[in-house]
Amino acid sequence: MSFSNLLQRAFSTSTQTSGATAAITSLSTSLFKERNLRNLVDKFKKSSEVYRFRTKTGIYNDTVRRLASAKQYKWIEEILEDQKKYIENSKEGFAVRLISLYGKSGMFENAQKVFDELPQRNCQRTVLSFNALLAACVNSKKFDMIDGFFRELPETLSIEPDLVSYNTLLKAFCEMGSFDSAITLLDGLEKKGLEPDLISFNTLFHGLYGNGQFSDGEKIWRLMEKKNVVPEIRTYNAKLLGLASEKRTREAVDLIEEMRGKGIEPDVFSYNLVIESFIKEENLEGAKQWYSEIRKNDIAPNRSTYVKLVPFVCEKGDLDFAFDLCEEVFKRRFLLDAALLQRVVDELLKVSKIKEAESLVEHGKTNSYRRYRLKLPSVL
Repeated sequence: MSFSNLLQRAFSTSTQTSGATAAITSLSTSLFKERNLRNLVDKFKKSSEVYRFRTKTGIYNDTVRRLASAKQYKWIEEILEDQKKYIENSKEGFAVRLISLYGKSGMFENAQKVFDELPQRNCQRTVLSFNALLAACVNSKKFDMIDGFFRELPETLSIEPDLVSYNTLLKAFCEMGSFDSAITLLDGLEKKGLEPDLISFNTLFHGLYGNGQFSDGEKIWRLMEKKNVVPEIRTYNAKLLGLASEKRTREAVDLIEEMRGKGIEPDVFSYNLVIESFIKEENLEGAKQWYSEIRKNDIAPNRSTYVKLVPFVCEKGDLDFAFDLCEEVFKRRFLLDAALLQRVVDELLKVSKIKEAESLVEHGKTNSYRRYRLKLPSVL
């Protein structure tokens, strides 16, 4: 069915729930399959004339993400500016979506313009659009502006910042490396009648443990426990990152056991961090053991697993294992730097493992997802 027929069907079934749902699904599929981005923009604008289409947040997110990936910011502006005419007849949430999409695309000036124009479009600005503006600041890396907005806008708009507002400010401080300000903000939430939640703590842990502030991370961890906030997998992974950075491998292994004891199954990121800790300690056997733990627990390694392991294993001279890892890379269709794969080939040749080296070169030539021009020098 042509796109124009799909659109006509969507309009004609707008009052029939089942028919309208099928029509919008068909429109969404058509947009998803459209490879020509100019055509995508035109189809999106036409589709958005249908009310039910405009309720599908996922379609908006996917379309803007595709355009941003292609750096077609003028077309993002074209489709989102076209949406402004629908704000007046929509709830504030629709405007929030536009602000958020501009923010995620790094187009903060456009996001702010949507926010500033809301009164002209008979849309009251509440803490929802205020929070969207703050998030757009963070996503667009406009950290220098967020503090000013936080100080001025609540009074101007007669709104009270909520926990989402403070969590966004907390994230901004962490992104800027202003950890003292972030901790002070967290400590001051109670005075504002608010209690930090798991998002608050995860944001701080990611910033502290990930930036060499391990002791401060531990203080906040104790505060989290005192407030009976229950950690989840991302919380533990942040702490594992801190432990790996500090080369506290034994504690990282113990933390994995603690997670399991509390019914939280480690994921591939957890295992990668333990492997990274063993690598930092130059412990080959430990790194190999925890790679096998990934497989034993039916968890699929990811690209990062091999990026960490392959050069380390080469450095330690375990070329049989390095070869096995590269075989897995091709099997799982991961993209690794050609220089890393070439290093394995070269090291294999140095110890006369010619068959294995030839096998990797052949994989590089014949795999179905990316061609690697790996070389077999006659003499090294």
